[in-house]
Amino acid sequence: MVSLLREAWLRFEDPLTLLPRTRNKLFSLWMRTIYPFASAGRKLSVHYPCALRRPTAKYVSLGNSVIIGKDSTLYIVQDDVNELKLVIGDNCVIGARSTLSARNHIHIGQDVIMSTSVLIQDHHHTHESTDLPIRDQGITSGGRIRIEQGCWIGQGAAILCNEGEIVIGRNSVIGVNSVVGRSLPPYSVVVGNPGIIVKRSNPIKACVGGENTTMITRSLDDTRKEYQNEALLESRT
Repeated sequence: MVSLLREAWLRFEDPLTLLPRTRNKLFSLWMRTIYPFASAGRKLSVHYPCALRRPTAKYVSLGNSVIIGKDSTLYIVQDDVNELKLVIGDNCVIGARSTLSARNHIHIGQDVIMSTSVLIQDHHHTHESTDLPIRDQGITSGGRIRIEQGCWIGQGAAILCNEGEIVIGRNSVIGVNSVVGRSLPPYSVVVGNPGIIVKRSNPIKACVGGENTTMITRSLDDTRKEYQNEALLESRT
């Protein structure tokens, strides 16, 4: 009983922390209620502000326990194709100031953790004409991006696809400020611009049901808690 009271006191020792938390809860409820998502799971947490045009929400599917950090952008290219363009799986964290820009399809598997200022984009700007400003040349036809479950994407990293499909294998790590423009096998560790594989984990040790699976799951849970604390402090600034 004493430990529970102490934990509650430590959690709410600064009354001002209630303000951003309440704002984020209200904003999350507002988006679930007003925005016509294709689907929105339980315990959705969208930190204010988040840029998403309401008419394009029908192209977006959000899983259970998804966290979207403040100042994030979900940009959907609206067209006549009535199919999902952005899918975010269960237990995903999208870090603050991140941008997910989908023309065709971006699929983020469950338990994916993104740090702050991450860019994921399945198209580019057209720039062939020398007579027109780039902003007036439109965008390319683009490709598709699929990030499999359990991946970690570091701060400032970018995953870009202009054609075909890029698949980031499960439990891969993309280092800080890395730029990835091709598919990666599972359990890869990638750094640099352009991103290169510097290490691959042993898939046997990381198999489902093994001892390492528990360690990975615990690490993801700890990361989610750390991000929530960081996001709370950041929202007060």
